[in-house]
Amino acid sequence: MIMTSKRSDYLSWDEYFMAVALLSAARSKDPNTQVGACVANKQNKIVGVGYNGFPLGCSDDELPWSRSGDLLDTKYPYVCHAELNAVLNSISRDLRECRIYVGLFPCNECTKVIIQAGIEEIIYLSDKYANTDSVKASKIMLDTSPRTSYRQLATSRKSLTVDFSVPE
Repeated sequence: MIMTSKRSDYLSWDEYFMAVALLSAARSKDPNTQVGACVANKQNKIVGVGYNGFPLGCSDDELPWSRSGDLLDTKYPYVCHAELNAVLNSISRDLRECRIYVGLFPCNECTKVIIQAGIEEIIYLSDKYANTDSVKASKIMLDTSPRTSYRQLATSRKSLTVDFSVPE
């Protein structure tokens, strides 16, 4: 009998769900920042995904994508963040004991949604806005919340390739 061993280079659950979040980000039409989020439950099932974009039905050709100028001439009052969309798009209204995977550390508004939804862990990839008041407020809320923790994804994997060619 020939014994074969399993692959050793398969994705961990954390890597898998973060990859889904990053793939979801590719749906964003934002010309500057593409963020995706993936909510997974305790059984390692995906229960919600989202990416940053305008609300359903609002024209992404008519609303502004600018990052600077008068507030109403920028994207900021109009864009729904990936985390909010992942919670709103979830297949369950009960997200207690779930984890959310997101490319960027959540802003204070998304953190409020995450905590209110009962999500118990945030796993993020980048904290490039750590010095902003929005992220500082997020961490203050999370550090005082007994239910929701956060951690940066630890992986040695630098990239993952998705190949759309048909296997022969």
